[in-house]
Amino acid sequence: MGKIFYGWWVVLAASVGLFASFGPIVSFTFGVFLTPLSREFQWSRGEISVAFSLAMLMLGLCSPGVGRLVDRFGARRIILPATLLFSASLMALALVQELWHLYLIYIMMGVVGGGTAPVPYSTVVSRWFDRRRGLALGLMMVGTGLGMFIMPSLTHALIVHRGWRMAYLVLGVMVLLLTIPIVGALLKDRPQDMGQYPDGVAPAVSDPPTTWEGPEEFDRLRALRMPVFWQMVLAFFLVSGAVHGCLTHLAPMLIDRGVSPQSAARATSLLGGAVLVGRVITGYLLDRFFAPSVALGFFTGAFLGVLLLWSGATHELAFVSAFLVGLGMGAEVDLIAYMVSRYFGLRAFGSIYGYAFAAYIFGGLAGPLVMGMGVDRTGTYQWSLGISLIALLLAIGLITRLGPYPVREEIVSGGAFRPGASSADSPPQA
Repeated sequence: MGKIFYGWWVVLAASVGLFASFGPIVSFTFGVFLTPLSREFQWSRGEISVAFSLAMLMLGLCSPGVGRLVDRFGARRIILPATLLFSASLMALALVQELWHLYLIYIMMGVVGGGTAPVPYSTVVSRWFDRRRGLALGLMMVGTGLGMFIMPSLTHALIVHRGWRMAYLVLGVMVLLLTIPIVGALLKDRPQDMGQYPDGVAPAVSDPPTTWEGPEEFDRLRALRMPVFWQMVLAFFLVSGAVHGCLTHLAPMLIDRGVSPQSAARATSLLGGAVLVGRVITGYLLDRFFAPSVALGFFTGAFLGVLLLWSGATHELAFVSAFLVGLGMGAEVDLIAYMVSRYFGLRAFGSIYGYAFAAYIFGGLAGPLVMGMGVDRTGTYQWSLGISLIALLLAIGLITRLGPYPVREEIVSGGAFRPGASSADSPPQA
């Protein structure tokens, strides 16, 4: 039995880090804290929800900066301090007495949360894998899916038995004790640092590498001037808005149509399960098929899911629609990282991915807001679901126009790659 390639240990560390990251801990537990906070302080749900919006806004704004820091200093040097501050912020929530305390701490979690999110972890995993990059990214994102599945129930149980203050404290300690030892011990920024090659396979043949001139920022600036970048970013923004809007409003939408609260909750759980399945399947497919084609399949599935909801789906059809929307939501984060690496290379991957991930975050903020505004104005979800269908159609159109990969990372011998050399020695080739 051969020795396990160390890159898979890096994937494990990244998955553990994402299990206890901003997404599962903040996004998926915030609703669980709404009622106890409102009950104790007499704050309205709207006032409390501002804290979450502030955190998401800061996460989106700071993600490009996090990516640039990762490109410059390495992911490990960003992840560990960010995780410590994130853990401290969670524990500080146990001391909240005023509404502005809540706002300030959630703003802090948004600022440092980018260092615990997929941007730095995807950068590391993409450097360790080339031929199996899709699968590695998909398995990495399983940690997020498991966290999204486990954290709400765990938080609810802590609140019921120990109170909301203890729940925040336990979550903070858990992040500290789970993430820091494992990520600190296993996460290595580049295979070169350990005398290894991507995928664990040394290159057999080589051509002289093309010359790569210009400072590290050149790749980022060039990407921001390329139409393909903005097509990709806009597509991810539109899909994120559509699927997050459906996720947030699925349960009340189904209840309005006469579905029992229990069945509506099961449909929401099914959507969450589909997110997890979608991430693994997407990773497997990305290593075998052209990424925009994979994206087209999942986005079309999400379109059909939203179309079913728009047509008034209830009961069995509601479960089908939830599953299709969840698959699209689960595929998107994997697709962003993989497509950025293939279209723009790895030299400034963190910086470029940071912008794309910010678009995903802002879409997730806009989608539920548009959905809610539509219901408030019309009394029905039909108008909002129609907007989501149009957004998905536009995203599908943008994806079909991306064209072939313009760059390809190629690890070559003859001096292009040396164990212990920096990643700048392996420039992307046209």
